[in-house]
Amino acid sequence: MNTELKKALMAIIRSPIEHPSATRRVSIGLLAFAAVSTSPAHAQNAPPGSAASKSSVLEEVVITGSRRVGRSATDSASPVDIIQGSDISAQPSANMLETVKNLVPSFFVGQNTISDASTFVRAPSLRGLPSDQVLVMLNGKRFNRSALVQVYNGGDTGLSFGSHGSDISSIPSIAIKRLEVLRDGATAQYGSDAIAGVLNYGLRDDAGFEVLARYGQYKEDSDGESQQIAANFGWAFADRGFVNISGEYVDDGQTSRGVTRPTALAFAQENPSLANRLPHYPLPAQIWGNSPSHGFKFLLNSALDVTEASKVYLFGNYAENHADQSFNFRSSLVGTRTFQDEAGNNVQLGGREFFQHPYYQTLCPANNPTCPAGGYVQDTNVFNLSSIYPAGFTPRFVGDTKQTYATLGYKGEGSSGLRYDFSVSNSRNSLDLSMYNSTSPSYGAASQTTFKFGELIQKELDVNVDLSYEIAAGLASPLTLSGGAEYRDEEYEATQGDPQSFGAGPYATPHPLFVQTAPGVFTNTGTFTAVEAPSASGYGGTSPTYAGTDSETSYGVYLGLEGDLTKRFSAGAAVRYEDYENSGNATVFKLNGIFKVTDGFALRATVGTGFHAPSPGQNNVQVLTTNFIAGVSTQTGTYPVTSAIAQFYGAQSLKPEKSDNYGIGVVIDPTENLTLTADLYRIDVSDRIYISQTFHVTAADIAALPELGSVGVGGDVQYFTNSLDTKTTGVDLIGTWRSELSGGGLNLTLAYNYNENEVTKFDPAAIGPAQIKTAELLAPNHRVNLQAGWTLGDFGVNVVERYFGTWSAEADYPGQEFGAKFTTDLDFRYTFAERYTLTAGASNLFDERPDKIKQSATNPVFPIVGGLADGQVYPRNGGPFGINGTFWYASFRVNFD
Repeated sequence: MNTELKKALMAIIRSPIEHPSATRRVSIGLLAFAAVSTSPAHAQNAPPGSAASKSSVLEEVVITGSRRVGRSATDSASPVDIIQGSDISAQPSANMLETVKNLVPSFFVGQNTISDASTFVRAPSLRGLPSDQVLVMLNGKRFNRSALVQVYNGGDTGLSFGSHGSDISSIPSIAIKRLEVLRDGATAQYGSDAIAGVLNYGLRDDAGFEVLARYGQYKEDSDGESQQIAANFGWAFADRGFVNISGEYVDDGQTSRGVTRPTALAFAQENPSLANRLPHYPLPAQIWGNSPSHGFKFLLNSALDVTEASKVYLFGNYAENHADQSFNFRSSLVGTRTFQDEAGNNVQLGGREFFQHPYYQTLCPANNPTCPAGGYVQDTNVFNLSSIYPAGFTPRFVGDTKQTYATLGYKGEGSSGLRYDFSVSNSRNSLDLSMYNSTSPSYGAASQTTFKFGELIQKELDVNVDLSYEIAAGLASPLTLSGGAEYRDEEYEATQGDPQSFGAGPYATPHPLFVQTAPGVFTNTGTFTAVEAPSASGYGGTSPTYAGTDSETSYGVYLGLEGDLTKRFSAGAAVRYEDYENSGNATVFKLNGIFKVTDGFALRATVGTGFHAPSPGQNNVQVLTTNFIAGVSTQTGTYPVTSAIAQFYGAQSLKPEKSDNYGIGVVIDPTENLTLTADLYRIDVSDRIYISQTFHVTAADIAALPELGSVGVGGDVQYFTNSLDTKTTGVDLIGTWRSELSGGGLNLTLAYNYNENEVTKFDPAAIGPAQIKTAELLAPNHRVNLQAGWTLGDFGVNVVERYFGTWSAEADYPGQEFGAKFTTDLDFRYTFAERYTLTAGASNLFDERPDKIKQSATNPVFPIVGGLADGQVYPRNGGPFGINGTFWYASFRVNFD
C-alpha cells in the first residue's frame, strides 16, 4: 500500500512534466501549500476573527457512530467527516449525488448517459461497495430506499449492480446544516446496510430567510443549461421550538458528447430530403450525455418543547422529478453498408431487423384447405415500419420519480437522567416509467408508439425506541449505556404496464406464407413471417405475472456501552440482534476505542461485523430491457429467484450478506490550526448479493419453458444471486490547515483515498470474469482533493484540484485502461450590504475529459464519424468525473438572519 501511495504522489509531482496542460492546475495547489506554510490558521470561507474561524470548527458535536453527547470529530473512535451545510449549498450542482462526490473522495457515482432507469436513480458507492451497503439517515433516522433495484448491466452500475439503496438526490442542499460521513461499519448501532459507512444529514434548525438563485451551462456548444432557485425559511417559537422549511426547483438541460452513428450518416447521404427527419437532427441520432430533467424538492424540520426537558419533533421530505432520456437509435437502412474502422477492417452495419422486411397482414381465408389457419398471404397488403419512422427512430425513455418521507418523534431526558427518543418514520418512493417514439415490433401495424411500463413503488415503516443513561462508575467519565429496539415493515410493489409493453404480438412467432395461384387456391412458399421481439423496443413493462406487492417485516434490538475509561483512553462496544421474516436472523457487534498518546496525538481502532438483508425488491424485481454489452444489443430479462424462469437456470433463494470490518488510524491535532487523520481499513463481505451472468435463451429453452417466450430466442436471462465474496482495503488521509495570508483567512484541506476491491471467491457458473474486473477496477484506486479557500473581508476565492487515478470498465471496454486525470474548480464570491453574495465560477475549468474509447475488436472506432458504431466517443458511464467538460455558473444568495 505504501508503494501505491508513493506512486500516486509521484504522479501528482510528475504530471506537469508529462502533461504540460496540467501545469497551471497543479501550480495552484502547490502555491497554496507554500503560502500556508508560513502563517497561522483560520476556518475556510470565514473572515479572521469570526466565530467560524475559532477552534469550534474542531469541536463540532458528533452524533453519528456514537450514543454519547458532546463528542468532537477528533475525539471519535471511528473516522467521521463533518461537512458544513454552507459547503454543500455552495456546490455548483443541485444534485446531492454530485455534491457528495465532489466533497468525499471515497464516494463514487457514474454519470450514466444511457442506462435505462439507472439514469433516473443513479446508484453511488462508498469505498467501492454498493449503495445498499451505505446507510443514509436524516437527523439520525433511517432514510428510505428508492423504488429502483439496479439491474442495468455494464459499467453504469458496475459497483452497485443488483443494489437497492436510497436516492439522496431528492434532498435539497439548502436544507442541510451539516453532513456527517461515518467511514466505518455501523450495523451494530443502526441495523442492516451500514457496512461501508453512514451518511447522516443534519437538518437546519436556524431562524431567518435565505434565497439562492443559480444559472450555469457547459462550455461545449453552450448546452446543458442549468437553473436552480432555492429558499430556506426558519422561524423560532419564543425559545420553545422552531420550524424550518426548505424548497428547491431545478431545471437541467440536455448535453451531447457523442457523434452520429455511421448508419445515420449513410442514411442522410443517401436520402438528403429525409435527413432532417433523423431523430434529434441536427444533433446525433442518439444522445450520449445528460438527460434533460426538472423537478422540485421540499424539506421540513421542526420541533416544539413539551416540557423543559422534552420535545416533539417532525421532519419530512417531498420531491418530484421528471427526466427524459435518449435511448439507442434504430436505423431504417435496408440492408447493410460497409464501413472501415481505425484498424482498416471492413465492418458491416445496417438497419434494425424490423425495417428489413414488410409485415404481411392478410390472414389465410377461413376454412380454406390450401391456406390453413395461422398462415399469412404474401400479397400487397403489407405494413412497413418506415411508413411511421422513415428515418428510423430513437425511443425516448421517461422517468417520473416521487419521494415522500416523514418522521414524527418525541425525545427528552427524565429526572433520573434517562434520555429517551421514540419515533415513527413512514415513506413512499415511486418511479413511473414510460416511453414515446418507439414501437412494439411483434404487433406490426397495430403497435402503439407510446407505452406505460408500470410504476415501481417502495414503502417503508420504521418504529424506533432509543434509550441512553449515564452511569457513574468511578472512571474518567460516566459510562453511557444505550439500548433500543426497531420494527420495520418494508413493501415493494410493481404495477402492470400496457399489454403491448410486455406482450408478444402475432409476429412474435413465425407463420407460414402462402401465395394465391388461382381463385381460392394457395401454395405454401416454404417461407415464414419474420420473428419479431416481444415487448416495446428498448424496454419491457411489468406483466400480470410479476405485478403485485411483496413485503417483509423485521425487528431488532441493540445494546451499547461507551465512555472514557481513563483520561486518555475511550472505548465503546455495541451488539445488535435482528430478525427478518424472509431472511432469518443475525447478531452483530462492534468494538472501538481511541487512545490519546499526547494531547495532540491519538491512536484509534475499530472492529465489528455487519450484514445486509436482501430487500423485497431484490427478491421480487422483474425487468425486461435492451442491454448493450461490448457494443452488442441484447434483450435481457431479470427475474425473481422464486420465478420459474430463474429457477430454470439454477437460481437459489437469497440470503443476507455478512461483513467483517477492521480499522486502525491516527489523529494528529497539535494546535487548533492543524488537524491530520490517517485511517487504514479492511472490509470483508461474504455472500454478496449480485446479479448473475446472463444465460442465452434458445428455441429449445422456450420449448421446455414457454414462459421464456417473453424474452425471445437470442435474448438473455439473469437473476439475483449470493455469488461473490469481496475484500476491500484502503486508507483515508485527511488534513486541514487554517492560516492567514495577506491579511485574510486561509483554509487548506487535503483529502486522499486509496481503495482496492478484490473478489476473493465467486461462483463461476453465475459470475463472469468481466463482471469481476469491473467490480474491482471501475472506481479509481486513487482519489485526491486539494482545496484552498481564502477570504478577505467581503471577498473570497476557492480553488479545488482533484486527482483521479486509472480505472477500467471491462464489461463495456474489454482490455482498455482509462488514464489518470486532474480537474480544477475555481470560484470567486463577493458579499455586499452584509447579506447579498454574488458567486461566479467554473467546474472542470480546463475542460478535462476521460480518455476516448480505443479501437478494439469488440469496440471498433470508425474514422468517418470519430466514434463507435453507436456514436460513443467517451465511456458511457462518464468515468469518475463525467464527460461534459467545463461548466460555467453564477449564483446570487440573499441571507436575512
